[in-house]
Amino acid sequence: MPSKPSTRPIEPAPASALSFEEALRQYEEVVAHLEAGGQSLESSLALWKRGEELKARCEQVLREAELTLQTLVLTDEGELELEESGE
Repeated sequence: MPSKPSTRPIEPAPASALSFEEALRQYEEVVAHLEAGGQSLESSLALWKRGEELKARCEQVLREAELTLQTLVLTDEGELELEESGE
């Protein structure tokens, strides 16, 4: 059973300025509001648009983290080192 969305408004900060955790929290809140229903069409569309922005931010942060992890290499001593680009 979905949890009841909080009554506080969705923060209008640009999604690109949010940390992964904050963007994910807001995304989950948007989804809860949309699932709860009761909004006007215009409000629902605005929530959906915000959700898309937040989802894109989360995906961007995850892609960047994945790229960072892909540059870690295991040394002969068994330790992880960050590989310089171009190696």
